[in-house]
Amino acid sequence: MVCIMSGARSKLALFLCVCYVVALGAHTREESVAEHHEAEYYVAAVYQHPSILSPNPLALISRQEALELMNQNLDIYEQQVMTAAQKGVQIIVFPEDGIHGFNFTRTSIYPFLDFMPSPQVVGWNPCLEPRRFNDTEVLQRLSCMAIKGDMFLVANLGTKQPCHSSDPGCPNDGRYQFNTNVVFSNKGTLVDRYRKHNLYFEAAFDVPLNVDHITFDTPFAGRFGIFTCFDILFFDPAVRLLRDYKVKHVVYPTAWMNQLPLLAAIEIQKAFAVAFGINVLAANVQHPVLGMTGSGIHTPLESFWYHDMENPEGHLIIAQVAKNPVGLIGAENATGETDPSHSKFLKILSGDPYCEKDAQEVHCDEATKWNMNAPPTFHSEMMYDNFTLVPVWGKEGYLHVCSNGLCCYLLYERPTLSEELYALGVFDGLHTVHGTYYIQVCALVRCGGLGFDTCGQEITEATGIFDFHLWGNFSTSYIFPLFLTSGMTLEVPDQLGWEKDHYFLKKSGLSSGLVTAALYGRLYERD
Repeated sequence: MVCIMSGARSKLALFLCVCYVVALGAHTREESVAEHHEAEYYVAAVYQHPSILSPNPLALISRQEALELMNQNLDIYEQQVMTAAQKGVQIIVFPEDGIHGFNFTRTSIYPFLDFMPSPQVVGWNPCLEPRRFNDTEVLQRLSCMAIKGDMFLVANLGTKQPCHSSDPGCPNDGRYQFNTNVVFSNKGTLVDRYRKHNLYFEAAFDVPLNVDHITFDTPFAGRFGIFTCFDILFFDPAVRLLRDYKVKHVVYPTAWMNQLPLLAAIEIQKAFAVAFGINVLAANVQHPVLGMTGSGIHTPLESFWYHDMENPEGHLIIAQVAKNPVGLIGAENATGETDPSHSKFLKILSGDPYCEKDAQEVHCDEATKWNMNAPPTFHSEMMYDNFTLVPVWGKEGYLHVCSNGLCCYLLYERPTLSEELYALGVFDGLHTVHGTYYIQVCALVRCGGLGFDTCGQEITEATGIFDFHLWGNFSTSYIFPLFLTSGMTLEVPDQLGWEKDHYFLKKSGLSSGLVTAALYGRLYERD
């Protein structure tokens, strides 16, 4: 179980956290969040929900039976809203599939679907106008919760929309079925809805004919954007929303199955916040037996998160969040004296005559050298992709490895050696398993064992400490820094940015052993 502040710096501390922690059978409750500092902060909550699932999602049941199951989950939601209200929460986010569950067919999910009018066309408060539309019981309960808790509320549910045979996209059964996020104001008004665009093996749902780019404005923090789960890996709607709509905050319901070393839930959530300099409020479901865990409130500099692969209970995270998130220091904004390791990095990039590279060594300042010993190149499967790697040996060194057009580089020092194998890997190509998308990746990973074939395996513990620069000649500007240390701990880079057409990540002083440090580039136009 983890609920920790990552990358905390006293002068930059952005928020406090209140968690209900369950660990080793002990229940503790931290002090309440301090006063809001209304000019600079708002109070947010995300709830990691152990959803009560249908015992047989393929069975055909009645609407009443479906409502009985969904109301069990909604009862838990309401408890969390009231707990959050006592802490002054202004917005709460619940996960994807948290109310109805998953693994339905198109037919078996139908009793679980609410009718969804378009908020752009119809102004509606379901709690105050419960009889206006049929089959809206879930929307009514969520609306009333928002009123009762006096907070904005974001939740995910299945919705239906009738269509006519004259509509060329209308399914044969005469209705669209959508995986839908809804936003309610603290007055219970349906503010907007987002229909998931990038479905992940969800046969029960349709892809909307047009991509929803949904933002909503709040009185406490300005504009928020919204999308769901798998959307985070694609240009539409996620990147376009941030690029074109001046969004500083994202609410993100998800039902994410963790996959290490590169795509754990909290890992990609944090990377997205850092890459775009925004706040991400991410709520995941809690089903450890399915590999589903990991929620957080993330800013570019700090995170509060929860990841637990053993405890099946739910978890509420409450944090005070900056209205205007502060980003990492980029290369173009760095000030002050450059440390020796960064000077070496810059000299290598510039091809400085005082830093010469040859097949065996790199000489800098005619004094310091790193023994390269031409380490062997090998291949190993990581995240179903065929990575090209080189082992990371010794207490210091400079390595590079290339694949297709991407070359990755590592400059490192280690205070002590651990009995673990690390490797620097590169992949530049089309990922084709569990989704099709083009990636460029430079990754420093701890291998599962001492054999080269274990590099890319899923591990969560490590002892190896590194001070390092990791960089590559990426051909995309969309690069996500993935950074995990032992015990599923999030780390924040010291510096990120471009230098001489190479994108780099710099870090020294790790808090625990390195599991993964990676630059995960997305070339959306090649998907």
